[in-house]
Amino acid sequence: MNRKKPIVIIGGGLAGCEAAWQLLQRGETDVVLYEMKPEKFSPAHKSPHLAELVCSNSLRSNSLENAVGLLKEEMRMMASLVIEAADATAVPAGKALAVNRHEFSVYIEEKLVSRKGLTIIRKEISNIPEDSIVIIATGPLTSESLAQKISLLTGSEYLYFYDAISPIIEGDSINYDKVFRASRYASSEGDYLNCPLKREEHENLWDALTKGGDVPLRSFEEVRCFEGCLPVEIIAGRGINTLLFGPMKPVGLTDPRTGKQPYAVVQLRQEDRECKLFNMVGFQTKLTWPEQRRILRMIPGLERAEFARHGSIHRNTFISSPVLLRKTLQLRGNDNIFFAGQITGVEGYVESAAMGLIAGFCASCRLSGGELSPPPETTAFGALLHYITNTSPKRFQPMNIAFGLFPPLPGKTSKKKGERGLFYARRSLEALRKWKEDVKMRL
Repeated sequence: MNRKKPIVIIGGGLAGCEAAWQLLQRGETDVVLYEMKPEKFSPAHKSPHLAELVCSNSLRSNSLENAVGLLKEEMRMMASLVIEAADATAVPAGKALAVNRHEFSVYIEEKLVSRKGLTIIRKEISNIPEDSIVIIATGPLTSESLAQKISLLTGSEYLYFYDAISPIIEGDSINYDKVFRASRYASSEGDYLNCPLKREEHENLWDALTKGGDVPLRSFEEVRCFEGCLPVEIIAGRGINTLLFGPMKPVGLTDPRTGKQPYAVVQLRQEDRECKLFNMVGFQTKLTWPEQRRILRMIPGLERAEFARHGSIHRNTFISSPVLLRKTLQLRGNDNIFFAGQITGVEGYVESAAMGLIAGFCASCRLSGGELSPPPETTAFGALLHYITNTSPKRFQPMNIAFGLFPPLPGKTSKKKGERGLFYARRSLEALRKWKEDVKMRL
């Protein structure tokens, strides 16, 4: 490997900027960063600066009791530029980390430009270089020309452009006294958790769904959904009984406590072997997050549901990482190509930047000839990497960081959400510290 040949990064969003920073910090090679703004803007972007925050100025919770707060702390331990910029440009937001958007982007751009070894080329790149280490961090609005090249590189069946996502519930927040396990028409215990609803409960839920506030799609996000993946609130809007013939169909299910078929059923499908996460079958939705929590907690058994992922329907270019990527974010079959950010199948600004950090770190290891060893699964970094590279490809959808992705805590721990989060945080931060020491010895 020619150590003097620059590493190419495609995309100047949070992931691309974080990857560049991690490489420049190690000083082993020059970096060429391609960013198509201001020559060309995506439909969502307005600012000419790097690392533009489009939808929100919030990076969510800053508390270690919350999984995303833990991920931020791990990023601080890895000298993250994105989190440094967020801390430096923070605005009052309670326990959340919110920033001044303009100052945040300017801070990151100025820090990068001040470093020797970085060349920023502000034009659209439509080809993936074949003679360099390349980090593709083009985000959820990847340009059409580059998306075509990624499709050729990975296989068209492994590149997706729209999400129709159902919420995922944390298993230990379900009231198991109110649900039963069964599969439709099966005589033995089945594969689904079933939340039975009486007629009045169904009608109350239907009324809330039809009146709930949703997130309006932007002009470039107008999606013609297939009938099989319509938002649950649109199905409800077609009539009071439509859900009974769709995602809430009770046919073939018997509640063992009553010996009868419920009036309606909401099914939860197990997402992992440990029963930590359950998908709400057929409940893809574009309701706002507060409305999802309010309305879906009306379902028996989900009164105290904690959401590892909220439902959504929006444009999002991402690859089938479980098929295509190693835990080092390298493309299987081509060790010189890395993917980073939301295109890998993570959701959220922080998660996107975190994957940029890991891609930059692993690309640096690749260049130096060191062993590529990502953080362990007990860390927030490792939990995300494990999710995007080990989930069943048939069920893979973009995901935020959540404690439900972590390996279970040993022994009996507190069931209170905040206290449980602190147990995860202590274990994770210690594991990351040990990993850093081990990596330093080997590189």
